[in-house]
Parts: sequence; C-alpha cells; structure tokens
Amino acid sequence: MAHLAGAMGKPVWMLLCHRCDWRWMCDREDTPWYPTMRLFRQSRSGDWKSLCDRVSLALQQRFKTRFKTP
Repeated sequence: MAHLAGAMGKPVWMLLCHRCDWRWMCDREDTPWYPTMRLFRQSRSGDWKSLCDRVSLALQQRFKTRFKTP
C-alpha cells in the first residue's frame, strides 16, 4: 500500500525497522523515489515504542497546524 500511495503522489508515512532495506537509504526522513513519503525509523532494533511515540507526536503537530482555529 505504501508503494502504491507513494506512486500516486499521496501523502504516506512509512514505519521502518532499524535495519531496513537498502532502498530506504540511511539517516533520512524522505526518499527520492516517493517525494510525498515520510520515513520513520527505529532508533534501536526492536524499539517500536519510541518510534510510535514519534509518529504520534508528528500526527499531533500535523493536525494542530492543519486545523488551527483563529
């Protein structure tokens, strides 16, 4: 689904394990393959909690600015 959404130019967030596939490159939050994709990586192998915490924070920030009331 992530590849399809990225190919269609839809906003998509991808959660990656610490040792992910080489195509996702290293130490980046974006990818040249899909300009609308944001990458979230584990900081340590098996540490999904801190990854999900970062995604949660990013979602809060995105919706706070998107639905900001005057």
